[in-house]
Amino acid sequence: MGADLYQLMRVALKEAKIAMGQGEVPVGAVVAAGDGTVLASAHNMPINLNDPTAHAEILALREAASKVGNYRLVDMILISTIEPCLMCMGAALQARIGHLVYGASDPKAGAAGSLFDLSSDRRLNHAIKVTSGVMEAECRSLIQEFFRAKRKGCP
Repeated sequence: MGADLYQLMRVALKEAKIAMGQGEVPVGAVVAAGDGTVLASAHNMPINLNDPTAHAEILALREAASKVGNYRLVDMILISTIEPCLMCMGAALQARIGHLVYGASDPKAGAAGSLFDLSSDRRLNHAIKVTSGVMEAECRSLIQEFFRAKRKGCP
């Protein structure tokens, strides 16, 4: 039996809500085995860690690699509430992630089909299967709520 992508996205959404509560852009990510076993979950932390690389996807990839004892996460699934940026897609490619699942697209910075498409660029030596739009409304709503509050001057 394969992974339940909706259950995994619910875990990522919980992480995104933690980020939001900490004043971070609400993005959550999960790395799971093909059968759906969660290896790692994380949320955005660049502000709190003073680290521009502390995106949810990067933190989840680091934790999963540490748990399996290998920087290659072959055939693993990376789930993100928002389409990953160039940095996060680059990390997913380097880790040899097999499947990327994301909720809402990011037309301003997305690198899995919106602004760029690193997932299937034939010039690269690895391709990642992409499934987009999983729980899209919930993912989009959370990030819109965050930026709406920011524009109104709320913390």
